[in-house]
Amino acid sequence: MSDTSFPRSGWLPLLCLTRVLQATLPTAWAGIMPLVMQDWELRAAQAGLVQSAWHAGYMVSLFCVGFIADRVGPRRVFGLCSLLTALAAGLFAWGAQGPVSAALLYGLAGLCAGGCYSPGLQLLARNAAPAARGRSMGMFIGAGSLGYGVSLVLVAALSDALHWRWLLALIALLVALGAAATGFALARLRPDAPPALVADVCLRAALARTLKDKPAMAGSLAYAAHCWELMALWAWLPAYLAFAAQGGGLSLAQGVALAALAHLVSVAGSLLGGAASDRYGRAQVMLAASCASLACGFAFGWMWAAPVWAVAAMGALYSLLAIADSSVYSTALADVVPAERLGAAFSVRSVLGFGAGAISPWVFGLALDWGQAHYALPGQAWVLAWSTAGAGSLLGPWMIRRFQRLTSVRGEKP
Repeated sequence: MSDTSFPRSGWLPLLCLTRVLQATLPTAWAGIMPLVMQDWELRAAQAGLVQSAWHAGYMVSLFCVGFIADRVGPRRVFGLCSLLTALAAGLFAWGAQGPVSAALLYGLAGLCAGGCYSPGLQLLARNAAPAARGRSMGMFIGAGSLGYGVSLVLVAALSDALHWRWLLALIALLVALGAAATGFALARLRPDAPPALVADVCLRAALARTLKDKPAMAGSLAYAAHCWELMALWAWLPAYLAFAAQGGGLSLAQGVALAALAHLVSVAGSLLGGAASDRYGRAQVMLAASCASLACGFAFGWMWAAPVWAVAAMGALYSLLAIADSSVYSTALADVVPAERLGAAFSVRSVLGFGAGAISPWVFGLALDWGQAHYALPGQAWVLAWSTAGAGSLLGPWMIRRFQRLTSVRGEKP
């Protein structure tokens, strides 16, 4: 069948369904972290390091699979890594016996899961019409936010009835269902580019051209600042809302449920951000969202003594704003980088982004431990910790403005 007969109807909902199910895994540790910290008597830095291990594995995978996808095609990489992610999720559920083994196994899961992300973005770029690319990317990223929320909903709803290990096993089952759904999604997508085209791509040359591509690098550095803040938010929002909930007379599980609600609200941020970037421009949306989320980051910790409903509302707003421009970075990169080295560009961007995201949850935990040891009030430690999330993302608006100027000079849509 000819390439023009693809993509077939229903490809985007199916691709987003796989993303929802696979995305229950990245927040699995964040959801059970307050329970495991009590069970294993972990310090905040130790708990944060397990989440950082996920991002470190994810970063390594994204760097490698982008180049591989350019050569063998994103469809094959996406399908294989979906299966490997399901296996790794099961290993994490039953093999984590302490902070070291948890970090190693969660890092392995991140390593496998990374192979589903940038190839997924390449599949979107190849199958979505250019005029609807931002909206499609927004739906894909929003599906991830929905998956993050589903994971936390399960933890909040079942933590009183099931041990946290069984909760991880249930999440691993959802990831396996996502792997099964992958085959149906891939069958509706356009075939990969012919091997003759991708074989001509020299990996070293593609990397060198990407590193010299000033707009691509400016967008990638902006994405790194974005990931620093976003990964810290995802890792510590459940624990912070659990702290606020218990201070307000609610249970730990109810605090995790509030974090789940924040993730579900953030789905709207992805959809609105992607659609807005199609209409108003990539850089304008990235700049507005990054500045707004920065303001939330520096203010969020100071709300620790506010009523629980106010802290939860701020958490939902923060989550919405922090994710609103996430898909736009991917779309903007796809707009300015030639298709034959888009995988390489995604790889470079992912190393920068998830490298920053691998560090920030651990730095957050270090700040929280230090604050709890030195401040009289426990909430003051959270002020310091959330400030590390904001401080590390200050580079973002500057790099977005640089990206905007450079693309304007090229005559591209910024």
